[in-house]
Amino acid sequence: MDAREIISQLTLMEKAALLSGKNEWESRDIPRLGIQSITFSDGPHGLRRQEGAGDHLGLNASLPATCFPTAATVANSWDPSIGEEIGAALGEEAVAQNVDVLLGPGLNMKRSPLCGRNFEYFSEDPILAGKMAASYVRGIQSKHVYSCPKHFAVNSREYRRMAMNAVVDERTLREIYLTAFEIAVKEGGAKTIMSAYNEVNGKYANENEHLLVDILRNEWGFDGIVVTDWGASNDHVEGVRCQSNVEMPNPGLDSARELIKAATEGEGRITEEEIDRAILPIIEAAIYFKENDHTKGFDKEAHHAIAKKAVINSAVLLKNDEDILPLKAGTTVCLRGPFVDKPRYQGSGSSQVNSTKVETIREQISNYDLKVVDDPEKADVVLFFFGLDEIAESEGADRMSMDVPEYQIKELESLTVYNKHIIGVMSAGSSVKMPWLDKLQALLHGYLTGQAGASAMLDLLTGKEIPTGKLSESYPFAFADCSVANYSDTEKRNLQYREGPFIGYRYYDTADVAVQFPFGFGLSYTTFEYSKLYVGEEGVKFTIKNVGDRDGAEIAQLYVGKEESGLIRPKKELKGFKKVWIKAGESVEIEIPFDDKTFRYFSTVSNKWEIEGGEYQIYIGSNVSDIELKGLITKAGTIEELPYDIETLPSYKTGKVRNVHYEEFEKLYGNPLPEEKVGELDINDALCQMKDAKSGLCRLVYKILKSKLDQSYEKGVPDLNIMFIYNMPFRAMSKMTAGAVSRDMAESIVTVANGHFFKGLGGIISGYFKNARENKKYEERLSHKE
Repeated sequence: MDAREIISQLTLMEKAALLSGKNEWESRDIPRLGIQSITFSDGPHGLRRQEGAGDHLGLNASLPATCFPTAATVANSWDPSIGEEIGAALGEEAVAQNVDVLLGPGLNMKRSPLCGRNFEYFSEDPILAGKMAASYVRGIQSKHVYSCPKHFAVNSREYRRMAMNAVVDERTLREIYLTAFEIAVKEGGAKTIMSAYNEVNGKYANENEHLLVDILRNEWGFDGIVVTDWGASNDHVEGVRCQSNVEMPNPGLDSARELIKAATEGEGRITEEEIDRAILPIIEAAIYFKENDHTKGFDKEAHHAIAKKAVINSAVLLKNDEDILPLKAGTTVCLRGPFVDKPRYQGSGSSQVNSTKVETIREQISNYDLKVVDDPEKADVVLFFFGLDEIAESEGADRMSMDVPEYQIKELESLTVYNKHIIGVMSAGSSVKMPWLDKLQALLHGYLTGQAGASAMLDLLTGKEIPTGKLSESYPFAFADCSVANYSDTEKRNLQYREGPFIGYRYYDTADVAVQFPFGFGLSYTTFEYSKLYVGEEGVKFTIKNVGDRDGAEIAQLYVGKEESGLIRPKKELKGFKKVWIKAGESVEIEIPFDDKTFRYFSTVSNKWEIEGGEYQIYIGSNVSDIELKGLITKAGTIEELPYDIETLPSYKTGKVRNVHYEEFEKLYGNPLPEEKVGELDINDALCQMKDAKSGLCRLVYKILKSKLDQSYEKGVPDLNIMFIYNMPFRAMSKMTAGAVSRDMAESIVTVANGHFFKGLGGIISGYFKNARENKKYEERLSHKE
């Protein structure tokens, strides 16, 4: 039977049940019609298929899998072929471990360097992020597994992510926060998308008709599965109406009953035809996955080699005074820093992998022609392995600062007393402050390297391999320099994106704000010269010559700007790139084509993509600040009417957006800005907001949660369970308790929090028995073979 024929034989109860998960990692099955469960698994950079009872926070053991470098690392390769190779390996491991949908890659924009999950995301630029994500998707799906880019959309912080409203103007939404997803869908062919926890302009992402229907389905042509982030569903009926397909992880059958009631009791909220439409991609996927052979394993050593190759192509050489690197054969080295014996190679949270093996510097260095001594005074150089601790970067919490831990910097400073030749080897998933940079003669940044990082970094340090990576994000001198520094109030529900499109290099470059390292920056052991730029209607051509004495790779970057414009525009924006290997002394002609995104902007007048007519500047550079070649091209406009008078938006005209006034942002936003909610707690408020609850019991619960959270920070080990619960809204209790808590019960818990103890307790008790009774009845009907 095909999918539509199967749907015609389903009862309404079965249909409703199919739209929610049956446990932590599986969708529901309908055995009587041969509909199998779809198995999901975390896996942006390595599979986390759990044994036994599942939990989405990674508290229970998972099967061994290859831990590849994180997205933040691989983005520095600027090489989609590497992403596709990693994706194919991930797909192989998914099939081997009976996984149908791999939950990744993550491609939210790095709006702020303090986002605790930046290590899972590719870039601050949507073109680079989108191209890299599309490559992962192609690789994963080449193995008959669905890839699930996440989190759609505007999920750019962790704190209160489930109880936060992203307030962003339409053009910024389209051009900055949705473009990467568009590329992943159109160029990668993604068959699954994960909806985010947060609201976008007042509507939860999972029930946001503008996001899910107007844009994802109708504009981009997506015909696959939308799955909620785990616990991200709010109004299930509205979600299904907006073609969200699977509510995860396991809300029990309360949600299904809501659907049936909405479809049958004259509420007019949803029709059975709309339910059928939402079921179709699920049935199609279940049929598709039946063909997979799960008896094959995977080649652990081959995948370890891919992980190593990815690091070699992604690590970034940030400093190399007096060409101290590469180290010469026989160099005497002293190993120092916290990551010599215990590497920091992956992030914390739902992406944490039980690696097949993990290399360490201490073990690997014996394979190299280096002499290791314990005394830094007796060493030619000190290799200092340092960076961000695990507690600094984790799902569920944002970073408190951009600082590297103080104890590490104190150790670095103490080493300078004994030896001035110190080479830093850094591990971190996002940008950090570097006031200590002058203490290092060289700095090689591996980001989070995955399980094969030690040998890869030693290959680069000794010159066996050559550094070719470039930064996929800017490194400001301090958080105060960021465009979002004044728009990051963690206590407010409405997170205003007042900076508009000016995030990352778009801000620093336009507003002339100095940075430690610019977007696209990276050194090598060789050098390149650019020449002979030709700008045509289809794209650009130019020549790069390797003028050094080593073969190497250069990442050429195409930026486009428009100096004379009636629109808000960054000085220049990345529109294409190419990584090319060039032998010493040789020249290569490079071509970078224009595409549909090169000159477009989103018009809020026509509500579609348009081109502003006039002259455009073409920039070819080795990074956003080092422009080697410039050209011009004139484009015909597609529309004359502009959405505003640019003179009435002075901050946005200059790009100096760190202190945008409320009224100016409201003018850009185009609607009255939402006000902060006051008064009693509601079901969409987070548990951390019980700090001010009327109920003394709830305030006590808050204090206990906060105490446990503080203790985890003091220990330096993130308590993922506490982090999640602390930020979780009341509604999530009805979505993540395997059916033990209904929506009505969650509402009664809120009633208790608001000081009505006995009324709320009565609702909880009566709701518990009613819910259990209704769940049992529903399960019996589902198991009955009709």
